[in-house]
Amino acid sequence: MAQSKKITFGLLLLLVISATTVKAENGYELWLRYNRISNTSLRLNYIRQLSSVTLIGHSPTLQAAKYELIKGLKGLTGSKIPFFKKQDNGSPGLFIATAGNLGSLKKNIPPSQLQQCGNEGYLLTTTKTGSKRIIITAQSDIGILYGVFHFLRLLQTEQSLDNLHILSVPGLKLRLLNHWDNLNRTVERGYAGFSIWNWHTLPAYIDQRYIDYARANASVGINGTVLTNVNANATVLTQPYLQKVKALAGVFRPYGIKVYLTARFSAPIESGGLKTADPLNEQVRQWWKDKAKEIYALIPDFGGFLVKANSEGQPGPQDYKRTHSDGANMLAEAVAPYKGIIIWRAFVYASENPTDRHKQAYDDFVPLDGKFSSNVMVQVKNGAIDFMPREPFHPLFGAMPKTPLMMEFQVTQEYLGQSTNLVYLAPLFKEVLDSDTRSRGKGSTVAKIIDGSLDSHTLNGMAGVANIGNDLNWCGHPFAQANWFALGRLAWNYSLSAEQIAQEWLQMTFSNDKKFLQPVLNLMLKSRENLVDYMNPLGLHHIMGTGHHYGPAPWVNDQRRPEWNPVYYHKADSTGIGFNRTATGSNALSQYHPEVRAHWEQLDNCDEKYLLWFHHVPWTHLMKNGRTLWNELCYRYYNGAAAVQKMQEAWKPLEPLIDQERFDQIRQLMAIQYQEATWWRDACLLYFQQFSKQPLPTGFEKPEHTLEYFKKLRFPYAPGN
Repeated sequence: MAQSKKITFGLLLLLVISATTVKAENGYELWLRYNRISNTSLRLNYIRQLSSVTLIGHSPTLQAAKYELIKGLKGLTGSKIPFFKKQDNGSPGLFIATAGNLGSLKKNIPPSQLQQCGNEGYLLTTTKTGSKRIIITAQSDIGILYGVFHFLRLLQTEQSLDNLHILSVPGLKLRLLNHWDNLNRTVERGYAGFSIWNWHTLPAYIDQRYIDYARANASVGINGTVLTNVNANATVLTQPYLQKVKALAGVFRPYGIKVYLTARFSAPIESGGLKTADPLNEQVRQWWKDKAKEIYALIPDFGGFLVKANSEGQPGPQDYKRTHSDGANMLAEAVAPYKGIIIWRAFVYASENPTDRHKQAYDDFVPLDGKFSSNVMVQVKNGAIDFMPREPFHPLFGAMPKTPLMMEFQVTQEYLGQSTNLVYLAPLFKEVLDSDTRSRGKGSTVAKIIDGSLDSHTLNGMAGVANIGNDLNWCGHPFAQANWFALGRLAWNYSLSAEQIAQEWLQMTFSNDKKFLQPVLNLMLKSRENLVDYMNPLGLHHIMGTGHHYGPAPWVNDQRRPEWNPVYYHKADSTGIGFNRTATGSNALSQYHPEVRAHWEQLDNCDEKYLLWFHHVPWTHLMKNGRTLWNELCYRYYNGAAAVQKMQEAWKPLEPLIDQERFDQIRQLMAIQYQEATWWRDACLLYFQQFSKQPLPTGFEKPEHTLEYFKKLRFPYAPGN
């Protein structure tokens, strides 16, 4: 009996030790976890099919592919799979080579398919004769790397490797992350800690995080990174900092990632000693040519410059009575000999311009259509105001057929609950990409404008404002990683659905267990709509706290620029609420194609998602469901907050299915999200109730605090400001 107790105690002790030594899942590995496949029969089948790996070539990019395969296959299968370097050793398994190194295996692949791969695409296929082989091939080494990541994704998501035939080519040439990172390591609108770029220790010290950043980006096809904030600092263009940029470019190059910098328009004055930055001044033009020559001597594959000019106080060509095209073309001339490009942001508005902010970018840029150099892209935010939880597509899409337009999405959640809210953004991205501008008839979607197919542009792309910081898990909220992932996947293939991308990410990041996947997939797909309900329902917008943009503040009316005040946008009064952008108001609707306007310009027929975006609506207006506007507004706010509570309830039973560390982190963040959702609900409804003079509908709980309580809240150290 005593011996039995000793054995029992020993087993218990062993179990405790085992439990405490299991590697914590802290989120650092993102979707590249490569954890051992739990389905034993499937894992053994993979081992059988991958009895050997042959990889031909030794370039840095192919070495990166080999590293990923060794790490991935060992982690996923638990088996060390032998690698060979011979041209064709005849053994079954995985064979990886560019088209020129396929040898006798090339006969298995139609030449037309190899041609379709282009510079970055790849082909995954299974031989139909002889010993079964899985082939990963491409025209280029970077195509091979992308193909390897796709292959590993198949294993991570437990897909069949039988009879593979996957030809994948990116739909957009430029797939960029825009970092709003400052040289002092603060990140404007960043909610995941400080910048990952440690400029102080560069170029001598290369942090492993830089390499892992490149791996993560390459795994989803991102091929460019803008290292610095669009509110630019001329210091980054000085020689010491260019040496640091060169070091990062060297890390990223094997992964197919080019570096870009933001150019401060006044740099010739600030660091060049000139008295002007006039783009038509010959000394200024020469300064930029010399600067480009200096940069390309250090970084031959430097991508080019991203420019924010004459917006929110930034210097630009209009300071000298010149146009945006004058400024962009000056820089384009400087980088053209090196095949560099200029990305000129269309996010412009000026306090001295009394016109509706919604209209200003269109007014500034449409007259310049066709006046930009061939290596200039105009980067347009998805909507005309500023990354709201929901916006109608920007009227510039479809209005500049002679100019390549690049999409700018926000991945960092500036107006989307920041890092405390679980909000999956692929539904937002898809909503915009699938919007039909009608500019060339039915089917003239935003996606077809940015991919260049509608107007025969060869220069095309998509950018996302990064949500990455030095937090251990990169993005602050574990689920925020999904938005980085989604940006890359959609930039590569915008026909993917939000559901497909979410499922892939969940399987790679958490688990293949269906008991986990289905409830969390459902939660993710509803999360953005939930946030719209508890923040900005029915087309309300820009009613957040000013400066830090954290929390609700529809009452603010003391900012020095009118378009920075929430009251400018909601215009609540005793008669109703909303911004009249019809012909009787600002007439911003005139900037859209007539067929698009028809969905929005009549109050009774307007798509209710955008009702208060385009109309000032009486409080008693009857909605399509029979509720009055006031009652519907109340319903949306309460429904949004209740949906977050349901998210908490759905998350709780999943505890046994994933690691404890991330489960607890998400549980706590969901509790914060619910507090913030009720804060938005109560503060906004109490404020708007002053104008509607109507009670909350029957059955809705009364707010716990008064409006004055909410007005007095202060957040001097809110992140991201």
